[in-house]
Amino acid sequence: MANKNERSKGALRPETKVVHLGRDPFEHHGFVNPPVYRGSTVLYETLDAIQSRKQPYTYGRRATPTTRALEDAITDLEGGSATILTSSGLGAVSTAFLAFASTGDHILVTDSAYQPGRVFADKMLKRFGIETTYYDPALGADIAKLFRPNTRFILVECPGSQTFEMQDIPAIAAAAHQHDIFVLADNTWATPLYCKPLTLGADVSIQAATKYIVGHADAMLGAVTANARAARLLDNAKEALGTCPGSEETYLGLRGLRTLDVRLERHQKSALAVAQWLSARPEVDRVLYPPLPSDPGHAIWKRDFTGASGLFTAVLKPTSEKALAAFLDGLALFGMGYSWGGYESLVIPFDPTSYRTATKWTGPGPALRFHIGLEATEDLIRDLDAGFARLKAA
Repeated sequence: MANKNERSKGALRPETKVVHLGRDPFEHHGFVNPPVYRGSTVLYETLDAIQSRKQPYTYGRRATPTTRALEDAITDLEGGSATILTSSGLGAVSTAFLAFASTGDHILVTDSAYQPGRVFADKMLKRFGIETTYYDPALGADIAKLFRPNTRFILVECPGSQTFEMQDIPAIAAAAHQHDIFVLADNTWATPLYCKPLTLGADVSIQAATKYIVGHADAMLGAVTANARAARLLDNAKEALGTCPGSEETYLGLRGLRTLDVRLERHQKSALAVAQWLSARPEVDRVLYPPLPSDPGHAIWKRDFTGASGLFTAVLKPTSEKALAAFLDGLALFGMGYSWGGYESLVIPFDPTSYRTATKWTGPGPALRFHIGLEATEDLIRDLDAGFARLKAA
């Protein structure tokens, strides 16, 4: 078997890359998976080595062969210059924020952003003298009207958390870079297999690797990938904050990476089938899922993305709390729980009206965020059909 340098020659497709990136069996006695390195102390053989700090690994927090393997793989998939790993998706968001913003700065955050990230901006960054303005995700190039002399970065999340608004990343990035403003993009929903924000103009791509990279609902992990312009600032923040993932969690991220392509393909196929079925239900007002031609963001999704994941929202028509409980409580295959991206199907009700500030959420009835797992779609649809029967009866 050729070595990793020979295997990396040529333009490999992403589904091949996720199998081979970040591993070299013959560096580890032929074992196909890299081992889990657990450790803090790394020994230096000579005085010169410890003074120059030129050896590949210097301290466990900084890097291990296990973390380096996943970092290198994600960097390649994202098309970036460097990746850091964190202990959670929120850790990835907060580390990225702190890497680029300083006291007195102003930042722009999409109104459809992941809510815990908003909490970090509103509570922690505000304490440090960093001001946040939330903006309508539909702005596109018009976001330039919100720029100030001290605007440091823009956060885009495409599609938006829970409500799935698409954003014109190339237009936003073009406007931002004219003013030396960084663009940070949350790429958790699509993963680098289906969207490459750095190619679209962003400087940083953020992932809650807990979701699709881990893929089995059994580990917390985050990743932040930067282009050459942003890499040094990101590395400085990693060092100053002491952020690092656990060894076991990193290994689970590497394990999940190997099947990312085939899992996403199944998630997408099943989600589209269930979303189309829900769209035709009389109890449903609308389904928010960019691959649907009826979705307001479909054209941007078709232009900038090569696929979709298993997460979408269905907005119901007006119904009582009792009827909604009858629908949800009796589901056999959909768990009610936070996070997503694992093999299992999930559903949670949500209402963003309390924290949206730049836009107004309008929904005639309850909103339900679905994650479609790897079960047979026929079984999932049968479960939902029985749920609607209970809703109607209640």
